[in-house]
Amino acid sequence: MQPAPYLDDVNLFAAAVRGVAESDPVHAALRAGGPVVQVDAPAGGRAWVVTDEVLARQVLADPRIAKDPAFAPPGWNPHTAGLEQTAAEQPSLTTLDGPDHAELRRAHAPLLSAKRIGEQSDRVHAIARTLLAELAIEHGAIDLMAGFTTRYPLTVLLDLLGIPLDLVDQAADACRRMLDGGPGQAQAIADLAELAGAGLDDTGRGLAVELRKRVPAHTTREQLRYHLFALIFAGQLTTDASLGALIAYTLAERPQRGAGTEDTEELVRETLRQHPPAPLTLWRFTTAELELAGMRLPERAPVLVDIQGINTNPDRSPGPDLTFGAGPHYCIGAQLAQLELRAVATVLRTDYPDARLAVPFAELRQRTLGGLQGSRLTALPVILRG
Repeated sequence: MQPAPYLDDVNLFAAAVRGVAESDPVHAALRAGGPVVQVDAPAGGRAWVVTDEVLARQVLADPRIAKDPAFAPPGWNPHTAGLEQTAAEQPSLTTLDGPDHAELRRAHAPLLSAKRIGEQSDRVHAIARTLLAELAIEHGAIDLMAGFTTRYPLTVLLDLLGIPLDLVDQAADACRRMLDGGPGQAQAIADLAELAGAGLDDTGRGLAVELRKRVPAHTTREQLRYHLFALIFAGQLTTDASLGALIAYTLAERPQRGAGTEDTEELVRETLRQHPPAPLTLWRFTTAELELAGMRLPERAPVLVDIQGINTNPDRSPGPDLTFGAGPHYCIGAQLAQLELRAVATVLRTDYPDARLAVPFAELRQRTLGGLQGSRLTALPVILRG
């Protein structure tokens, strides 16, 4: 076995601003380095990045490569690395592995299945229609990145979970504080978890109460609130990161009133392929020394899969992409995120046939924070009527 190539001139975790349709050169550089490459990790030492699709799918299903931060390199600062608590400290869908993860996933999956989410289609479309109508009252340009792309998925999530919608602003504030990455992040998590508990009232009729009935019997109320927090935060982040780009493409194409469902589906797929909610997977760690593509990875090596690089590889064969991952940890909210995006595109096309961008498409910019977070438009000025 040989070591993976080390790319000392590639900074995968640097922030950058570029055009909305401009590709990120970092991902091309990673691909050019080989199927597995090493880069500098933000918390020190090296990280191994998988750039080959076939190998990526193997990695995402390999039980020797764990999600549990307990396997992170010794000395890694969890805050610097962006790690959750370990599975022992805070069991969750994103930290558990093996049978424990499967048990918790079985509790969540029926609530977010294609069938259950499909039953919510009318309600999600109604939320998109209501929020856009409130903005359309204003004359002139409206920056949809200033609030809509955050409030819309949060409104959908709180509505589905049975959490009072008058808490949307508080949820949005907590999400913003979490993304700031400052010292108040722990308090923001606690605030959002506390808010999520509002859906657990015995009179509640939302998915939060259903989840309470389905989780393993040993689940504490605090753990249940954390599961709900994770659904809210991840669900908001998943949609928000791609929604701005979707709206920009929808209006730039100036589709005719009544554009078909098939056309909208393709627009959503293509937007998610080019602008995935996360450019990289969450951290994984080898639980023993192993070999990938003939290359040695030591025990407790941090591993990432380059989702965006694989999705946008010009030599990639047609087929399902990696936007929502693969394997046991495939994103459980994928159906909801896609429905939310379809609903906005549909409402814009049917209710606002004259809507347009207030600036040329080429002037729109996306900001990449670096690392695991997806890019987001810096602004999206839109004229909804006239």
